[in-house]
Amino acid sequence: MSAKIRKSIGKIKGLLPTPTIRKVQRKPPGQAPGTVLHTGSQKLDKVLITVHDFTEAHFESIPITEIEKSAPYLSDSSKTWIQVRGLHDIDTLKKVWDFFDLHPLIQEDIVSISQRPKVEPYGEVIFIVMRMISANNNGGEMFKSEQISFVLGTNFVLSFQESDDPIFDPILKRLETTGTRLRRLSVDYLAYALLDNVVDHYFSALDQIGEAIEAIEELVITNPKPEHLQNIHSMRRDLIYFRKSVWSLRDGINSLLRDDTPLISSEVKVFLRDVYDHVVQVIDSIENQREMVYSLYDMYMSALSNRMNEVMKVLTIIATIFIPLTFIAGIYGMNFNPEASRWNMPELSWPWGYPAVMVFMLIIGVLMVFYFKKKRWL
Repeated sequence: MSAKIRKSIGKIKGLLPTPTIRKVQRKPPGQAPGTVLHTGSQKLDKVLITVHDFTEAHFESIPITEIEKSAPYLSDSSKTWIQVRGLHDIDTLKKVWDFFDLHPLIQEDIVSISQRPKVEPYGEVIFIVMRMISANNNGGEMFKSEQISFVLGTNFVLSFQESDDPIFDPILKRLETTGTRLRRLSVDYLAYALLDNVVDHYFSALDQIGEAIEAIEELVITNPKPEHLQNIHSMRRDLIYFRKSVWSLRDGINSLLRDDTPLISSEVKVFLRDVYDHVVQVIDSIENQREMVYSLYDMYMSALSNRMNEVMKVLTIIATIFIPLTFIAGIYGMNFNPEASRWNMPELSWPWGYPAVMVFMLIIGVLMVFYFKKKRWL
């Protein structure tokens, strides 16, 4: 076994624990449209709001506690990205939504974390929902997943996420650099950069799943065990979840490319086509990996069948060798009285009868073993 495979096998033990079931909390049936109810878990102590204000000449990042403090940045000619982290405090979020006069359905979808990816226009803004899926290097589940929501306006972008995971740090570093396209162009390019950053994380998650599939494949070939079957089913469920989280995003980005909207310029649509190509590539990779996982199941069952066949072959050979020996032992085990029987067995009274029969039986066994080896049955 190569060092690379041994390393992958050692890594997979941390990647594939006992499978976990993702439980989705939903709103009670019969709620009115626009009912705001957080369906996730609390991941932060409080909601964090940060204003990233920039022009081609300057950039500043300001944490705020009240959304009204962002008004000076929104009223001038600069471009503003307001990053909101934490979805558990509805009262704080409500102030943000009311400040930007967001539609009640947008408010509902932001905190309902089981939303399918979508892109919807709401008057003067565009609402985007997608799942942030990235590789999990800390053990536990195969990848991390959380819902990300964006609201694109004329001179601002709002982003909402469940945790304070620094997934947008690369975008912030680009904003800090003078002369970048991100600083020169409008907020629609910023929205593209945020979308592209999320999609790029999909590839790292797919790479990790691919490494796990290769390692499981080696384990299944060398020494299949029941826990490997459990891991195969866990990966299958992860890929189904991954596919469901990405599949609708393709249609959403396609609608941004197809529909005419003043919020997205033709220059930015060129870059959005690249994101669309990446999403299609992700979907193709997911489909390929699903086929590989299904193949792993067939391989596991074939490996078990081959192992059972090997065991049955050894047992059959042993039984076959003992068939003639049992026959001979059965003949000489018949308790007939030599004096009363017409057909006498002369070997019964021969002093060398017992060792002669044992040697004869040994010769038969050895000859059969050589015969099996010659036929490559053994």
